[in-house]
Amino acid sequence: QVQLVESGGGLVQPGGSLRLSCAASRSIFSIYTMAWYRQAPGKQRELVARTSSVGGTNYADSVKGRFTISRDNAKNTEYLQMNSLKPEDTAIYYCNAHRATFNRDYDYWGQGTQVTVSS
Repeated sequence: QVQLVESGGGLVQPGGSLRLSCAASRSIFSIYTMAWYRQAPGKQRELVARTSSVGGTNYADSVKGRFTISRDNAKNTEYLQMNSLKPEDTAIYYCNAHRATFNRDYDYWGQGTQVTVSS
């Protein structure tokens, strides 16, 4: 079992920056795919960024060039650096850890952290 805790959300003006953190309860990055999702009011949850255990990354088109996902294995922490923030980035951001096996999938979610981009 894995617990994930997000932090770093808040209110920021358009064009500003925030760095979100996702702290895991134990070392999991070697076997889990880590990702950030977000959900705005009235919309479905969408994938924002993802990392793999081998260092690959993937970003939604809407955030490419502005967001960067990274990890610190020593701290068991995943980060999402968000630059040039836009009002449409406003959402609750969730950290996710996923592992697919032959028998079952393992999915863990953080509680979410609110990001609000507004003047």
